[in-house]
Amino acid sequence: MPRKTDARDRAIATAERLFRIQGYTATGLNQIIEESGSPKGSFYFHFPRGKSQLAEEAIDHYVASRIAVLRDISANTTGDALSFVHQLFGTFAAEMIASDFQYGCLMQNLANELPALDADLTKRVARGFVDSTAIVAEHFRGCGFTSARASSTAAALVAALEGARTIARLERTAAIFEALADVSVQGWAAPEGRSAVEASSRRRGR
Repeated sequence: MPRKTDARDRAIATAERLFRIQGYTATGLNQIIEESGSPKGSFYFHFPRGKSQLAEEAIDHYVASRIAVLRDISANTTGDALSFVHQLFGTFAAEMIASDFQYGCLMQNLANELPALDADLTKRVARGFVDSTAIVAEHFRGCGFTSARASSTAAALVAALEGARTIARLERTAAIFEALADVSVQGWAAPEGRSAVEASSRRRGR
């Protein structure tokens, strides 16, 4: 017998997937209910405020998953800014390829539709970017970056990653992720006191 929470979990997962593929406005409740296999009565039991409440849950789940991935990459590259950057871009590129270039960032998709969002959803999206960017900045501080440089580098990287997803979806290739990783290593994320060429050469094993 299915667990009582199955219908709720399926609805959240389905909403997250559809918001990432087609955005918030283009995703209707009927499509979510149909594709999740959740009875309409059960849906409104779990989400009495309807689509906006479901979107809140989808954002929270997406942000938590994103932060977990960032923390894992950080733990695997402790003290190494260059490897951290390459793993970040590599992980995002791999996800794009696995989704056949269908998945955008849920937060970015919703941010592009701000007029359609209520205040609570807008705040959740903004907080998601702040919290995930903070993980990236924390890693750079652990690599010896000053607090100011860590924050600015993290903001630049997150912006680059979001832009890369958009370009990758359009071009159906992950090449942009590798290009941005190289630029980042040679500039933004190069260790203090090391030139861009030295940083790039070290990373490539020259």
